[in-house]
Amino acid sequence: MASRSTPSPSRAPGRPVGSVTRGTTNPNRLRRMDRWIAASHGAALRRAGDPVAVDLGYGAAPWTAVELLARLRDAAPRVRVVGIEIEPARVLGAKPYEREGLSFRHGGFEVPLEGGEQAMLIRAANVLRQYDEEQVAEVWARLCARLAPGGLLVEGTCDEIGRRHVWVALGPEGPRTVTFATRLGSLERPSDLAERLPKALIHRNVPGEPVYAFLRDFDRAWAAAAPYASYGARQRWIRTARALSADWPLADGPRRWRQGELTLRWEALRPVG
Repeated sequence: MASRSTPSPSRAPGRPVGSVTRGTTNPNRLRRMDRWIAASHGAALRRAGDPVAVDLGYGAAPWTAVELLARLRDAAPRVRVVGIEIEPARVLGAKPYEREGLSFRHGGFEVPLEGGEQAMLIRAANVLRQYDEEQVAEVWARLCARLAPGGLLVEGTCDEIGRRHVWVALGPEGPRTVTFATRLGSLERPSDLAERLPKALIHRNVPGEPVYAFLRDFDRAWAAAAPYASYGARQRWIRTARALSADWPLADGPRRWRQGELTLRWEALRPVG
């Protein structure tokens, strides 16, 4: 769904909103995001009577939708996953993977679910990477409008094999948190995650912007925690997170830090202007 033109509500009825992406995908690429979703949103999915999760823009192969179903059902056994792709050939290629609880549909940012139902989860990974920053707010608003009460939109970017990932979590009211997640053994410094910032933040990593200040402090805290490296990268990360919590509003704790994650309130990183 990569485009230089803003998705517009004036498009002809029935025409998917958005444009085709490159479709790059790999098995287990989104495991860190899935793990976080299951932990943070699993209870809401369990409470819902018939929870629907959407894998929006799953790409040239359906692996991420197949994996999302398996991971979410560990947390919410009744969940159904709908993979949505704007490229018809990709939908046809995914059809043989359909099973109980997993289906694939042609569509885009309008999120065409059966009977107009709303989603308890929309995951849009590596979808907005090539859109303009100015388009993000409109896409977010469109997707959030397709959420059921208590639903969650997770939008972000990762590298090709899922070692580094940053995502924004949004409710129907708008953005809530930003999560940084990494394979700790591959990390030289936290600011290495800057290249995976979602579109809303990646161009804001400049002096005067909150995300720039945060990544600067992240690196400083990581450097100060270097003595803990002898106990392993996980202990160094936990020590770094504790130091950051003195000045930054972290939204998680040691249980998530041990997974190589760190989540902040959106307000702390909200772009200036």
